[in-house]
Parts: sequence; structure tokens; C-alpha cells
Amino acid sequence: MTTRFFGARVQRVEDGALVTGAGRFTDDIKLKETLSAAFVRSPFAHARIVSIDASAAKEMPGVHLVLTAADLPAAWRDKRLPLDVPAPAIRHPLTQFPLAADEVCFCGEAVAVVVADNRALAEDAAEQVMVEYDPLPAVVDCRTALAPDGPLAQTSVADNLAAKWVNEYGDIERAFAGAAHVIAEDYFQHRGTGCPLEPRAVLAQYDRAGDSLTVWSATQAPHGIKRAIVDMFDIADTQVRVIAPDVGGGFGPKLLTYPEEIVIPHCARLIGRPVKWIEDRREHMMSTAQERDQLWSVRMALDADGRILGLRGTLLHDTGAFLPWGIIMPYISATTFPGPYVVPAYRLDTSVVFTNKISTSPMRGAGRPQAVFAVERLLDRAAQVLGLDRAEIRRRNLIPAEAMPYKVGLIYRDGQPLTYDSGDYPQCQQMALDTADWAGFEARRAKARAEGRHLGIGLANYVEGTGLGPFEGATARLLPSGRILLRTGAASQGQGHRTVLAQIAADAFGVAVDEVDVEVGDTASVSVGVGAFASRLMVNAGSAVDTSSQTLALKLRQIAAAVLDAELDDIELSGGVARVMGTQGGQISFREIAKMSSGRPGFSLPRGIEPGLEATSFFAPPQAAYSNGSHVAEVEVDPETGLVKVTRYVVAHDCGRVINPLLVDGQIQGGVAHGIGNAIMERMRYDEAGNPQTTSLADYLLPDAGNVPNVEIVHMESPSPLNPLGVKGAGEGGTIPAAAAIASAIEDALSPFGVKILDAPMLPETIAMLVKNAQAQKDAR
Repeated sequence: MTTRFFGARVQRVEDGALVTGAGRFTDDIKLKETLSAAFVRSPFAHARIVSIDASAAKEMPGVHLVLTAADLPAAWRDKRLPLDVPAPAIRHPLTQFPLAADEVCFCGEAVAVVVADNRALAEDAAEQVMVEYDPLPAVVDCRTALAPDGPLAQTSVADNLAAKWVNEYGDIERAFAGAAHVIAEDYFQHRGTGCPLEPRAVLAQYDRAGDSLTVWSATQAPHGIKRAIVDMFDIADTQVRVIAPDVGGGFGPKLLTYPEEIVIPHCARLIGRPVKWIEDRREHMMSTAQERDQLWSVRMALDADGRILGLRGTLLHDTGAFLPWGIIMPYISATTFPGPYVVPAYRLDTSVVFTNKISTSPMRGAGRPQAVFAVERLLDRAAQVLGLDRAEIRRRNLIPAEAMPYKVGLIYRDGQPLTYDSGDYPQCQQMALDTADWAGFEARRAKARAEGRHLGIGLANYVEGTGLGPFEGATARLLPSGRILLRTGAASQGQGHRTVLAQIAADAFGVAVDEVDVEVGDTASVSVGVGAFASRLMVNAGSAVDTSSQTLALKLRQIAAAVLDAELDDIELSGGVARVMGTQGGQISFREIAKMSSGRPGFSLPRGIEPGLEATSFFAPPQAAYSNGSHVAEVEVDPETGLVKVTRYVVAHDCGRVINPLLVDGQIQGGVAHGIGNAIMERMRYDEAGNPQTTSLADYLLPDAGNVPNVEIVHMESPSPLNPLGVKGAGEGGTIPAAAAIASAIEDALSPFGVKILDAPMLPETIAMLVKNAQAQKDAR
């Protein structure tokens, strides 16, 4: 197969509509007689609901419906939202109710919904819903959640321990007993939120004649929402269609099924008119899942030469008030901790605790940034103790290329042995060091010091399980017009899936990319699907598109061979025609093939060819495919104010074969921006009662163009043997090691003060205080 487009920097086909304002987001969908909804949310982090009086709201002009938990179907009274990823380690499988009935467990939990003519009326009426609460003690800090005399985050369970398990292999006791050096530190990483450009959104329409629901949602997983609606409503899956139109960012939190995605369809069903709910930014900060709040108490054993003998410790993870996606995120953290290094022995004890905060969920990196922060900070400290260069201690411990495939010794979240499939980790690190001129940094630092500026450089490596199963499907179809149509259950939140999937199909059919139409995110297009998360779509949907396109392309060649009386091997597809190779060969257009195959009188399909010009394939990976990379960050730090400026950033990245370098570079650039935010800006703040203090973008700082440099990106390609395209995921690699690399650089810049960076994010006030305290200790000596 000639690959004109695989590996080409093809411009995104999605962008024309988006940049001209012709995108079709959930709020852009205008249905006749659509009503608007607003939710009544708890002002307390933890409280009993004593009573709810909605009478005044119901009497307001323009109000069509007010619902509390007592008004929901009787079958829902004790029915929680489905637990998407159950696990044996979960002790209390608690998910949210559609509306809280007896107890609220985080500030922002929905207790009632109002449907009115417009959003303003709905919000005014929501303020008239009188809720009497009996406040309860709140669990705010995961570090005290297991105190024996402390409060409960939920009164329905006996303790706050949501889950507990151990990941281990090797002889950990022997490793530490024989160690020349043991590094022991604690790291705490505070929670942040996703902040997509478009918050969550739901529009539901009920068809009484067909007794069916159509739901539009700004989601990463339309099939997941469909399954939840089918389960909650106890109806046939043919009665529900879920569509993810254009979605303005996801980052992980939009993967979940939320109560609003159940309640809004129920309202539409009751009223018989479309109902829309668009989350505002304050609601997003209070009721959309967040990430982090992890405490790592860890130790690294090393021999005299700085080679790792073992890793051990404990991980404490704050899941918030519920477990919407089980324990996936802390489990990924626990299995990511060994990183791209040879670690002969390992043990990590993980505890997941409930608190009275919004639930945590996978977010870009999904627990990996936290694990990478811990192991990379330990390596930095080990380099200090042994007097080694930080790059050298990593080089000594990186898994060599000849060891691939490398069995780590753990079971990954896909249930398969954690086996790195391909890669050259030492070479990838060297590419990053060379590009960043690591060896020449001291000269740059000396020049800056002479000018009174404090520069630092940091390095961090990572490895990431991507391409997670269980499957994804795709259908390739030849339309009567001669164009190619792809349909897949995969969703998109701006990554450019339509472009890269079209590239794969275009090569199979020998057409231009703009001759391929791609439909994604509609449960009516493909009966089953999983969703866009875990950097999985190019492995799964891409492979399914490749197989279905190759199957259909073969069928077109077979038909053309019969029509043109030629051998199959002599037929090629190019430019929308099937032709006999050679200057004198005949040809037939795709349009003509479509007409013939639709049942034209007098034309019979070749023997063995079934009617219909489409092919559907599903791809189920045997295990995760592991991307990797190395990041080098240069920063300038003002020790008096604590302000950090990232002056240079280099990424060496391996995501297997690169379908579209332009899009991969964009993913890395955006991922680094996300990582910079995680490292030095973004932090959700709560007071002692569990009330969120960062409920707007005036309080919660996000990186902008002034904080994010142009990332210098170099690619290496180690094709994965686990899928036909040889690809691995690319969407999260820019974020995963960023906080670790920047922490290393900040600490390096402040080395004259003896500052240690143990927590993230590293906010200016925190850095300034660390410098002040270190200086005071130095003066006291």
C-alpha cells in the first residue's frame, strides 16, 4: 500500500468550521420549544437534608418542573449511578445518586432541579427552593481521613477507607537490607481541575411516539452515557441515542457519567419537550470531577554505584466523596511508579480515602504525573547524595533497548502483565539532553548569576500505558457519490481524530484526505464503543479504521476486476477510480461501482462477494502499548517573590509510528501547557469546612501564552508490535513528567539556598517561603 498521508503533516480538517464559528457544540443545537434547567446545589461540604420546600419555585411564572429526590421514580430511591470500573479492592462502592436525598457529601452536590422557559428564570426559581440542612463535620484533608476519632465523610459507611491493596514483586526486604544508600522522602500533590474551554453540557429530547430518548452531551464517552441511561431507566438500548457533537475539551473529567446526564433526560421525558443544561464555570469548579491530592511516603534503595535495588512506600489517595470510576487513577499511579527504570524489587501499599470534596477522576495523565513526580524526585535526591549528575543516575538505571519487551512484574489496569512493548529509553533521554544542550547549561547559568538571575535545569523521564482496550470499532462505507464514509464509536474533544482517521482511510483507498467523511461520537453510528481517554483512540479506533478500510478496498478491487475482466493483483485504487495498472488499462469510478453494487439490473456481483459496500471491524488490543519520553525544563526563579518563568522546554517523545506529526506536536505542546499549570499555577483551595475557595478563573490560575514557551520537540519512533499501525498514544505525554522536570529545575535554580521541592504545585508564595525558611536555617547555623 502506498502511504501518501500516513506520517504527513496534514492540516486538520476540523478547523475550518471551528475557526469560522460554524462548530456545532451542545449549546448550538436549537430544538423547537427547548426549556432550560438549573440545579439547586448544596452550600455545605457535608450535611443531612432535613427538608426541601419547592412550593414557591413551582408557582413562579415560566417554571415547568421542579424535582427533588422524592419526586424521582421509586426505583431510583436507592439506586446510585453505575460504578463504571469495579474492583475487588473497593470496600465501599459508593457513587452518586441522581439527586441527593438524605445527605450531601460535597459542596456543589445537586439536591434539586428546576426546568423553566430560560436559564435566567430557572436560576431565579432555584433560589426559591428552600432546603433545610443539618451541617455535619467534614473530612477535608486526606492525611487525617483515617484518624480513629475523626468524622465520617459519609454516614452510610463505617469508615473513610474506600479501598486498600498492595502492588509488589521481588524481594523488597533483601533489597533494602543490602543497600548502600536509602533515600526516603514524602511528597504531597494538591488537586486541580480540568478547565476545558466548554464546560459540561446536556440536551435531551423525548419522542413520545417512539418512546425514545436522544441525548446530546459534551462527553468523552457517549456509549458510556447510553449504558448508564439504559441501566437507570431500565429500558432497551434501542430506545436511547447519545451524541457527542463538537466538544470543547475534555481532559478526563468528561469521561464520567454525571447525575445531570440522567436527570435532564428524565425531565425531558416527563415534560415532553427538549430540556437543556449548560454548566457555568462556577458549577464546573464545584461539581465536575477533579484530580490529585496524593501523599507519597516512599523510599529508594541503591547500591554504591547509584543503581536502584528497590522501591517501597505508601500512597494515600483522596477520591473525594464518591468513586465514579473506581480506583483506576490511584491504581495507575501505583503501577507507574517504577517508571522506565530497572527496579528489581518493589512494594507499594495504597489506601484510597473518602473526603467531603468533589470526586476525583482520571485527568490528563491519570495518576501518572504524581507517580513520575515521586520517582523522579527520589532520583534527583539520590544524585545529590551520590554526587552524580542527574542525567547520569538516570542513564545507569534506564531499561536498555535490548531488554524489550520488558516485563516489569506488575499487573496493569487492563488486567495484563505490565510489559513494555518497545522503546529505547536511554536513546530518548540522550536526544532530549542533546537538544537542550544539557552539557552547556553551566555556562548559561554562570552568565545569568553574574547578572543576578537564578537559572535552573531539570530532567524527568516517563513511560505511559496507552491504547487501552477493551476495543473500538469502525465502519468504512462507499457512498453513492463515490466518497468514503467512516463511522466510529470514538468521540473527540478537539484532538483532530477526524483528520488522522481520514489519513488512514485515504491511504487505503488512494484518495485525498478531504474525500473521506468521518462521523464520531454517535451511538447510532456504531452499536458499541468505549470512548476517548487513556490515549487509546489511535491504537483502537485507528486500527479498526485501518482494517475496515483495507477490507472494503479489497472488495472494490474485486468488483473492479470482475467488471474490467482483469486479475485482482492488477487492480489499483487511485483518485476515486479502480483501474488496471498500465497505460492501456481500463478503469471504473468509485461512483460507478457504488451504482452497480446497489442492485443494478443486469449486473451480478462477483462470486463470493456479499452485497453492500461497507465493512465493519473491531480492534481489541492484547495489552497496553507503552509510550515514553524525556523532558528537559529550564527555568528562571525570583527567590524573593517565588515567581517561576519556564524559559525553555524540550521534549523527546516516542509514540510509535507517527500518523500526523503536526497533530502530535500540538498534543505535546498542549500537554506541556497543562503540565506547567500543574507544576506552578493550578490548585483547588478549600477552607477548613470543605468549602471551595477557587470557584472562578479569577481565583484559579491557568497558564497562558506568557507562561508557556514554544516546546522544542524531537521524535523517535519505536513501532509497537501490538497493533497493525505500530502506533502508541500521544495525548498525555506532554503533561506526565512536566511537574517533575520543573520541580527539578526550580530546586536546581535555588541550590544556593538549599531549598527542597517536595510538593506540587509550586506556587510563588510557597517558593518564597521555602527560600525564606532555608535562609533562616542557614543564618541560625
